[in-house]
Amino acid sequence: MHFRSVEELNRTIIRNLHRLPGDIDLIVGIPRSGMLAASLIALHKNLPLADLEGFTAGRTFASGKTRGQHARRDRTEYRHALIVDDSIRTGTAMREAITLVERSDIPAQSSFCAAYGTQDSKDDLADLILEAVPEPRLFEWNILHHPILESACVDIDGVLCLDPDDAENDDGPAYRTFLANARPLHRPSHRIGTLVTSRLERYRAETEAWLYANDIRYDSLRMLDLPDAATRRRLGAHGSFKASVYRELDSPIFIESELAQARTIAVASGKPVLSLEGPELCQPSLASMALKQGIGSGRNAKRLLRRIVGPQGYHKLRTVLRTGA
Repeated sequence: MHFRSVEELNRTIIRNLHRLPGDIDLIVGIPRSGMLAASLIALHKNLPLADLEGFTAGRTFASGKTRGQHARRDRTEYRHALIVDDSIRTGTAMREAITLVERSDIPAQSSFCAAYGTQDSKDDLADLILEAVPEPRLFEWNILHHPILESACVDIDGVLCLDPDDAENDDGPAYRTFLANARPLHRPSHRIGTLVTSRLERYRAETEAWLYANDIRYDSLRMLDLPDAATRRRLGAHGSFKASVYRELDSPIFIESELAQARTIAVASGKPVLSLEGPELCQPSLASMALKQGIGSGRNAKRLLRRIVGPQGYHKLRTVLRTGA
């Protein structure tokens, strides 16, 4: 699994600015996610920005104050437009963009660019690919609106809604009020395969009611079956429970809110976990190697893993790696 964040997209663009045609005087984004890459290029190059349909329809563009002498211009004044998308995979969006430009009466030359390609024949549709990222791949800017959700495991608190604060997290009346009125963060565009939460099973009715009220569709909801939050904290069961569910399912990715938990889940499940904190794609291999060293005599590895997952998580991960359980 390969992952690129918005920060990494920006770094990719900066590294490749010298490869862009030297005479481009307009950046055109392919909606929707192509507008992100196009905006970054336009900012770095201090060039005007347009969306594809607006450009081909002849609409003019307004520029910010930093553009200085490059004020609003008619499209007939532009000589070379760079048409940008964030990625190319099937080639459908790029073909449609090429067709739209060819059918318009735009006098400017047009070049086509994708920030990320896949090193296959579809890449030939673009004049320029900034970086090859093989599949499977995920991007920070569309992960919660991607079809992969239909087979994914997804956390609730910190992903779909804000986490409870200390006052709300009393495992009693205040917590039930939080569950009923949790503030939404993301409403995924696709149905979710499995929601996996360390919320206790006794709060299933409140959780299901909130999901229904916020139109969040899913196939199954897995909750932690323990008597109370004190027991959950004593056992340090948050990450280990999620890892056990993830391990048994044929899910390609787990989307978790907290980075420390994501690392725990990745090591214990042996599968990749995307933490929205960071964001960071946590791969199990490096952490597993460090942990296996720590089981022997590697004191530094032990300290590293304890810092990552905490004492309870560390002991649980040792058991997983020793027994496979």
